[in-house]
Amino acid sequence: MEYDVIIIGGGQSALAVAYYLRRTSLRYLLLDGEARPGGAWQHTWHSLSLFSPAQWSSLPGVFMPGGQQHYPSRDETIHYLQEYENRYQFPVQRPVKVLSVEKEGNIYLLQTTAGSYRARAVVSATGSFANPYIPDIPGKDLFLGHILHSSQYREPGVFSGQRVAIVGEGNSGAQLLADISPVADTLWITRQAPEFLPDHIDGKYLFDAATMQYEAMQQGKDFQRPSLGHIVMVPSVKTARANGVYQHYLPSFDYFYSEGIGWKDGKKEIADAVIFCTGFRPSLEHLRPLGIIHPNGRIETKGTRASTIAGLWLVGYGQWTGFASATLIGVGRTARQTVDELNNYLQQP
Repeated sequence: MEYDVIIIGGGQSALAVAYYLRRTSLRYLLLDGEARPGGAWQHTWHSLSLFSPAQWSSLPGVFMPGGQQHYPSRDETIHYLQEYENRYQFPVQRPVKVLSVEKEGNIYLLQTTAGSYRARAVVSATGSFANPYIPDIPGKDLFLGHILHSSQYREPGVFSGQRVAIVGEGNSGAQLLADISPVADTLWITRQAPEFLPDHIDGKYLFDAATMQYEAMQQGKDFQRPSLGHIVMVPSVKTARANGVYQHYLPSFDYFYSEGIGWKDGKKEIADAVIFCTGFRPSLEHLRPLGIIHPNGRIETKGTRASTIAGLWLVGYGQWTGFASATLIGVGRTARQTVDELNNYLQQP
């Protein structure tokens, strides 16, 4: 069967696009590589909480339960996404992993673990969680401990009684320190001094400030967003701060050795495990056959629409695919714009 639109992915960005597609007459399908609804949230650490209250962490159409004061947990977010998908009965096939996307004439051919699919247009909404970034630091092969990315971390018990170095001065690093420090001796490794937001500022405040900056830029006006810091003071981070967890931090290390990590000035620290909270890169390998991925791992876009090939959109990968598009509250705007463009494109003779 040939579809008008195939959405690759089943997480928050894919669902936001599907929400607006359901209002059209287009034949569309979601191909989700996960076995169950909930997207990448299913693979995050168990104590993770959102940076914004529930009311400001919602997809279009349905508020996340919890109101203006509650910061949803990982499990609550997964449940919300599951209920969202069920409410609208989106056409999803899973688990179906898209292996490659090619184009013949005006038709896209998708090779998947469930066979071949054809579509007139494709929306890639695979996010970045499946492509974690760990910097290449000398001596990895010598280190006898455990090296992992924050995407692989689940709960602190496995590190009980160990010495754990956590790399990264952002929200992930701060939350993992809060989670692990009660059961392990922790080291905090940062490129620069960590900056904590005032207690009353959350993701909603930051989103509003960024929105004002974005709108000012669109109108050719100047708007300087105040530099307040980076780490949002969710409850677990406040508790860790009260317990003195964030009082000491070390600069980025230069190499691994068998027992731990070291610096060029001769300083060394023993470590049983090193957890990198160093971000992600876009998960776009399925689009490699199209020959449009730049060396930086991105695809040239105008908004969410690919600039160098017709009929392809990318939703939810970050600022380069739309303002705040990698957030629950922000992806609705780019999803709506994407569906408007899809409609226009598919109506062309």
